[in-house]
Amino acid sequence: MSTKETLARVALTWLAEPGTRSVHRLVDRLGPVGTLDLLLDGGAPDDTLRATVAARTAAGDPRAVAAEALARADRLGARVVVPGDDEWPTRVEQLRELRLPEAHRRVDTETAPPLCFWVRGSWPLAEAFDRSVAVVGARAASGYGTHVATELGYGLADRDWTVVSGGAFGIDAAAHRGALNAGGVTVAVLACGVDRPYPMGNAALFDRIADTGLLVSEWMPGADPLRPRFLIRNRVIAAGTLGTVLVEAAARSGATQTTHRALALRRPAMVVPGPVTSAMSVGAHELLREHPKSRLVTGVAQVLEEVGRIGELAPVPRGPQRPADQLDDDARSIVEVLPRRGAVGVEVLAARAGVAVRTVLRKLSMLEELALVVRREDGYALAPPPADAGRAGQGRRADGRPTPAGERPG
Repeated sequence: MSTKETLARVALTWLAEPGTRSVHRLVDRLGPVGTLDLLLDGGAPDDTLRATVAARTAAGDPRAVAAEALARADRLGARVVVPGDDEWPTRVEQLRELRLPEAHRRVDTETAPPLCFWVRGSWPLAEAFDRSVAVVGARAASGYGTHVATELGYGLADRDWTVVSGGAFGIDAAAHRGALNAGGVTVAVLACGVDRPYPMGNAALFDRIADTGLLVSEWMPGADPLRPRFLIRNRVIAAGTLGTVLVEAAARSGATQTTHRALALRRPAMVVPGPVTSAMSVGAHELLREHPKSRLVTGVAQVLEEVGRIGELAPVPRGPQRPADQLDDDARSIVEVLPRRGAVGVEVLAARAGVAVRTVLRKLSMLEELALVVRREDGYALAPPPADAGRAGQGRRADGRPTPAGERPG
């Protein structure tokens, strides 16, 4: 794309907030240069846009502002990426189709694709987004949420997935740090200029991200982190990634807004369950209740099952395998009727278990091989428990069952 067209896209983003659909439609029809000329000549298609352009142009010449922003970015080592560039993340173009049910606020109706991205970091933007997962959640995260987000960030990055989030305190920062600790790529999508670390408390984190990943924004360097911009930014996190994981969220949370956008875009929207006693679980649990297409996940394997290629299936959680798990009904009945202490003869076992003597003899031979019973002079007894059975403070029976309180194993 020519320098003139890039300059026009930057100027248009300054004239009207990113996501403005009327501006995006004009760019599709007239191109960025033609759209800028039309707006500056007072030809905006609606009163709201016309008023916005008039207010902004009263503060400066859009072309001069854009030129200064490009020069400032160059001094910072940042760059502008526009549609048509090799590193443009084409997945965000699906925002053309994003329509949110019962949308009334501007941030819910003005959800057009970005006109440009400001990028700080050497990683190609399209490549970073190509195999990416968003991990979002509450700023006031609990210790539980921080732990889960860190584990998810680390696990995803360790499997060569890019971790995308918003750079905020809490869940966002934990996910970024987890990815960095794994030596992976992470992207922070900002609601201000890429030279404005916000929150300031995460300044060192942003520097680390810029060194090995990317800082990305639709707003030019120096732009302030205004409150609506965080909500505008969230559509990019949802659209640029292959799926969104919500770790913790209060009843009203921008993180749930990101997840709603992922659902509207028909992307995997995943939710980590939390303690029902925590206020930080309310938004996450409500999303699971209200949206049948949202999915409950408890770890990296289940996240990858939702967003990964066919065959990347999470293992089914299972308890530890024990020899008793292999027993059939007759063998299990015999083990159950063996006394906790002492031995008993074959005939008594047969009567107690309701199994024929010949069957008892056959099953006892197998149970000896499995080290579940031992033969003594006066009959058969349960084998002593393994040496490490009581390490967790509770012994185990020979059949693998926990020893009841007050009962000694053996």
